[in-house]
Amino acid sequence: MTPSDLVDRLAQHDTVGKAPRRELEWLASNGAVRALDPGDVLTAKGTHPEGMFIVLSGRIAIHVDRGSGLQKVMEWREGAVTGILPYSRIVGPPNDTMAMEPTTVLAIHRERMQDMIAECHELTSIFVHAMIDRAKQFNASDLQNEKLMSLGKLSAGIAHELNNPASAIERSASTLGDRLDEAQKAVQALCAAHLTEAQLATIDRIREACSAGHSIGVRSTIEQAEREDAFSDWLRNHGVDVMNAESLADTAARIEHLDALAAAVQGPALNAVVRWLAAGCSVRGLTSDIQEAAIRISGLVQAIKGFTHMDQSTTAEAVDLAQGLANTVAVLKSKARSKSISIGITVAPDVPKVRGFTGELNQIWSNLLDNALDAVQASGRIDVVAERDPRGVIVRIVDNGPGIPPEIRNRIFDPFFTTKGVGKGTGLGLDIVRRLVVHNDASIEVDSQPGRTEFRVVLQADSEGAAARS
Repeated sequence: MTPSDLVDRLAQHDTVGKAPRRELEWLASNGAVRALDPGDVLTAKGTHPEGMFIVLSGRIAIHVDRGSGLQKVMEWREGAVTGILPYSRIVGPPNDTMAMEPTTVLAIHRERMQDMIAECHELTSIFVHAMIDRAKQFNASDLQNEKLMSLGKLSAGIAHELNNPASAIERSASTLGDRLDEAQKAVQALCAAHLTEAQLATIDRIREACSAGHSIGVRSTIEQAEREDAFSDWLRNHGVDVMNAESLADTAARIEHLDALAAAVQGPALNAVVRWLAAGCSVRGLTSDIQEAAIRISGLVQAIKGFTHMDQSTTAEAVDLAQGLANTVAVLKSKARSKSISIGITVAPDVPKVRGFTGELNQIWSNLLDNALDAVQASGRIDVVAERDPRGVIVRIVDNGPGIPPEIRNRIFDPFFTTKGVGKGTGLGLDIVRRLVVHNDASIEVDSQPGRTEFRVVLQADSEGAAARS
């Protein structure tokens, strides 16, 4: 390709084509045309780009493993520019920059960049705008991918949290039909007993004790077994079917109640009464279990909605930290439980609302807590504390994990830096946190030593003046 042909080709280029021909001639004179075959590496991971590359034909891309195989994070086709651009602080790509098909580029060596800035003003302006667009695209891509990764990690835990109460509802509902049939038969037997008003009054008192069964708290396995044994012995001694012992043991009924019942009702009628009471206790217990499971599901759905903030405004708003932190812990509870890690939340009573974007703040808490859960050993502890600070409101996330080694502490917020194994970490979590913190006009600090790591996020407190200005 002759210099004149190259200048003509640059004049048709989508990015540089509008520059004066004199400046395009400068590119042709100071650059080198390079041909790449598919798989050829233009810039290797961990190395500095040798210069700027104007893509004349073909396609170049960067792929990064974010836990589910290689995914494309950036791509440049004919008409694009990549590599070092004027005033850019690019260090190196997160992975190899590779030709995906036969590709031709015009390479301008980094040593010539200052001369280009001095001699080619229009090109310099074009490249600066291209650099800004590239940064926006890269940041948006990173944030979206990290959100998807976070959603993927949370989905397994959320599915587990939903599965437990859903299974409880299914079990209770399938059993409820049989218990209702038994209750109907028990009512028929009770009616056939022809009980007096005084006997019915005694039975009603026992029924009220049975109805209080789900306000007695949770008994231990041993306590429950002892109650069932005691009721079985009583029923057996009084000639009553012992199959009713389990249902009675689940309630607040006591042996004294049954003694009063036996004193009022004797013979076959006693068995009918106990059968009716046990059937009623069982039905109430099952309906209460269904209600509690449904409440758990509803609460988790509300926590997920609050965490993702589906109806988030596009402007900063007053954010309730207590609710946001609680929602975040709720959606991460399954992961914490799997490692027997306890998470404590303390929000000082005088903490005001903060100014920010709810969904983004929840993403900050999620990333920091998720990192802490990865760092802490089994049976460890994480504490989340929100309190007033002279600078506004401070949120501390403290774990008792092994700490961050001093030699990497200054790099933890760098994009794509991770100490986790291949496929286990993207290296974007803390980079995303840093970006979101800045976007919410906040700041983040970290202190770490073996046995204690603390991340501190300082936020602006909301005020009427701030609300009016927004």
